[in-house]
Amino acid sequence: MTAIKAEVAAARDRVAEAALKLVEPGMVVGLGTGDTARRFVERLAKRATEERLDLVCVATSKQTEDLARAAGLTVRSLLEAPQLDLAVDGADEVAPSLDLIKGGGGAHTREKLVALSAARFVVTVDATKLVQALGDTFPVPIEVLAEAIPLVTRALEALGATARERERDGGPWVTDLGNRIVDANFGRIADPKALAEQLDAIPGVVEHGLFIGMTSLVLVGDLATETVRRLVPRAPESGPQKA
Repeated sequence: MTAIKAEVAAARDRVAEAALKLVEPGMVVGLGTGDTARRFVERLAKRATEERLDLVCVATSKQTEDLARAAGLTVRSLLEAPQLDLAVDGADEVAPSLDLIKGGGGAHTREKLVALSAARFVVTVDATKLVQALGDTFPVPIEVLAEAIPLVTRALEALGATARERERDGGPWVTDLGNRIVDANFGRIADPKALAEQLDAIPGVVEHGLFIGMTSLVLVGDLATETVRRLVPRAPESGPQKA
């Protein structure tokens, strides 16, 4: 992993602190995966200990679950805690519509389940994650059944993507659910909702990293101003608004 610049790290710390203020005693809280999400988990555990908060957490990956348990948080599965009050997670790209690309950490299937199970889905990012259109800087991660990779790759290429199976440590990337990851580069995505529907229809696709219409709030850590902006969705023709 490349070193994170100091100003980016500081911005991620600020949004983690801002998200922490949304947590109330008695909540069921979804915990995301990735560097920004890790910062939130660490702060949440510290606050829960200091204030003796009665919280239940649902993790989006084994990595996050291990971190949360080690820090003293109570972690349950979605089967045990199917309705969440709040989910906090990062993103790889955030469009002006507040639609997202997620899955850089390969956990987007569980991340999507947790986000959709929460009354409020809050996204924490530094300003480098803001894009003019999804696909500008990041491919769409797609979790795929291993034996379906050839079929899915052909289908993705027919949709105009350059598709490549993700690797880790010299071999295929295997998710917590035992599947593989294919990264599909479509370039700038003109209609993310339509593309999401096309990806949903491909046999062998478990889940993709397009998060459309799910976001309740985006907390953005600005690098230059050292502030946190709050963006909430509104009518598409108006774009996101500050809150």
